[in-house]
Amino acid sequence: MDQVTNPYRGHGLPELRPKLGADAKSVAALLAQCPAHQPTALRDCPDLAARAGVARLWVKDERSRMGLGSFKALGAAHAIARDAAALGGELAQALKGRTYVTASAGNHGLSVAAGARVFGAKAVVYLAMTVPEGFVHRLQSMGAQVVREGVDYEASMRAASAAAEAQGWTLLSDGSWPGYEDLPFRVMEGYRHLAVEIVDDFAQSGAALPSHVLLQAGVGGLAAAVAAELRLSWGDAPEMIVVEPSAAPALIESIRQGAVVETQGPVSAMGRLDCKTPSMLALADLARDADRFITLSEEDAAKGAAAVAAAGLASTPSGAAGIAALLAGGLGIGPDARVLTILSEGPEDV
Repeated sequence: MDQVTNPYRGHGLPELRPKLGADAKSVAALLAQCPAHQPTALRDCPDLAARAGVARLWVKDERSRMGLGSFKALGAAHAIARDAAALGGELAQALKGRTYVTASAGNHGLSVAAGARVFGAKAVVYLAMTVPEGFVHRLQSMGAQVVREGVDYEASMRAASAAAEAQGWTLLSDGSWPGYEDLPFRVMEGYRHLAVEIVDDFAQSGAALPSHVLLQAGVGGLAAAVAAELRLSWGDAPEMIVVEPSAAPALIESIRQGAVVETQGPVSAMGRLDCKTPSMLALADLARDADRFITLSEEDAAKGAAAVAAAGLASTPSGAAGIAALLAGGLGIGPDARVLTILSEGPEDV
């Protein structure tokens, strides 16, 4: 396990400032119009807590999110809904004639497909050769056109970007780079609703707030959005720890170098986290809000996935990465710790 304490905590990178204007309340207003929306459960997991050697462990369980099986349902679909709402008129056909294209490791593509279908648009999703075939079938069942191209996520994103430019389609990525920020910002804004639900759950239960929050990251959108929203509500007290695969150390290396960097590594079993380049917007937020960045080995990720399955919370090495990092030890988290994690997706065969 590699670890870096964030030297930019509290002030961020000097040449990469967070984008302002995110509004979680506007997300809630759109979600209120969606019949599939229900808050997901915040589970108290005493058995896993005892195994990890901590006082409390809460798991925000995203496996049932809007019937799509992951937190990603809050992101791209929200961005598309904002496009539709801005046009007015009959929402079901508001985006007729528009095509959204993206690259995905699986779940983001499902969110694009779902949002496009609801508002009358089309969806084209580029998948790398490493993405499980189950995602192809799920995407096609939702009306998306699936294109297999690229040996990894970065290659499929380049293909999606080229198709958007050539066909006049709307590129809807969950990553961001110079000159491409607005739609990824809306995707991250959608993810912030997850943190709003967490804050509400703690307020209603009266439980002591977490001392530590473990957030898994691919390009970093989920981790950045949740950390930013929790900082607004809870301030500086919880230690925010970002977890990513050892095979894809995009954020930890970017923090080391103080800028967005492209990393190299083998294919990771943490497929939805196997992103070699971070989102620019996510890095800007996490440089300000995260306390530590760590990497998780393939072996520890597999052990974590097995542990959550044994606890009745079947997921994947990606979905259980935060819990896996806690169970692996080496974080210096003591027995009095109260830990919050996110189970970000269900098993791949569902």
